[in-house]
Amino acid sequence: MTNIRFAILGTAKIARTVAPKIHSAAGAELLGIASRNEESAQQFAQEFNIPRTYSSYAAALDDPDVDAVYLPLPPSLHREWTEKAAAAGKHVLCEKPLARNADEADHMIAVCQEHDVVLLDGVMWYHTARAVAMKNVVDSGQLGDLRQLTSVFTFRWDTMPMKNLRMHRDMGGGSLLDLGWYCVGVTLWLLDEMPQQVYARANWCNDVDVRLNGFLWFGDEDSAQRTVATIESGFDTVRRRWLEVGGAKGSLVCDDFTRPWKSDRPHFWTNDGDGNSTEHLIPHKAQEECMIEAFCDLICSGQTNHPWLRLSRNTQFVCDALDRSARSGNVVDLENVHPYKEQE
Repeated sequence: MTNIRFAILGTAKIARTVAPKIHSAAGAELLGIASRNEESAQQFAQEFNIPRTYSSYAAALDDPDVDAVYLPLPPSLHREWTEKAAAAGKHVLCEKPLARNADEADHMIAVCQEHDVVLLDGVMWYHTARAVAMKNVVDSGQLGDLRQLTSVFTFRWDTMPMKNLRMHRDMGGGSLLDLGWYCVGVTLWLLDEMPQQVYARANWCNDVDVRLNGFLWFGDEDSAQRTVATIESGFDTVRRRWLEVGGAKGSLVCDDFTRPWKSDRPHFWTNDGDGNSTEHLIPHKAQEECMIEAFCDLICSGQTNHPWLRLSRNTQFVCDALDRSARSGNVVDLENVHPYKEQE
C-alpha cells in the first residue's frame, strides 16, 4: 500500500508532538512543512527531518505530491484552510475544535464532501485500544442502565494570558471549545445519542469562558430515569482529565481519558456496588500514531462520510448550545433541532 504523504500547515506547539508520530505511523509519510515564516519552516524541517519546506500554506496545497494536510492552526483559521485544502484535493486532519461554531463546521463538511476528501478532527484518544475497550464495556450492558456520565478536563493558569488565542472569542477561544470539546465528545460517543436539553454556567474573562460547568439531559423529559451528563472545563484548576460512567449495576472510571498519565499504563477501572474494583490495563501505541493511522485507513478505504465526522459535528452543535445557555442563563432545548447525520 502506498503511504499517505502529509504536509503540516503551521509550526504550532502541537505540531511538534504530531510531526514525529507521522514519521512513525504505519501508512504515513511526512513530506513537508509550511509556514508563513520561511525561517521557521526551515528550522522545523531540520529538527524533524522533513524533506520539503513551503513558505506559505498555499504552496503546500499546490504540491501534487501531497495527499493530506494536518492543520494545527487556530480555530479561526480552520474553515478557510480546510476548504482550500479540500478544493486542492487534499484530505484534512484538523485540530480540535473542528470550528468555532456549527455553521462553520457544516460548511467545512460540505466542501470536503463535495471534493470527496476525508475530514477528521484531531481528537487522538478515540482511536486507541483503551477507548475501544471502554466503549465495549459501556455497550455490553455490564454497567446496567446508564444513569450518570461525568467528565472533567481542566488545567491552571496563575494569570490569564491575554495574548493567548484561548482568551479571544473571535479566534475560537474559551475552555469549552479547548477542553470541554473532549467532555462533550466522550459523552456523545459513549451514550450514542444527542441530549434533549442542556444548561451551563460559566465564569468569564474577555468574553470567553475560563470555567464552564454544564448539564446535559438525555431521553424523555417525563421519565424518572433519564440519563444525565455533567461536564467541567476550566483554565483555573489543577490539571485533571477524568471520566466516570455510572450505571444501575456498576461504574467505569478513567482518571486520564484524554491522555494516559503514564504512556506505558493506559488503564481504567470497573467497579461494583460493594467496593470491588477491577483495573483494566490496555497497552497501545502513542495516541498520535493511533489517530494518524485511523485517518490513513479512512483515506485508503474512501470513507469520506464516516461516524467520527458525525461525532465532530454533533459535538460542535452541543458546544454551541452550551455556550448559548451559559450566555443566556437559560436551559436550551435541542429536541426540535436535527443534528448532522452521515449519509446512508
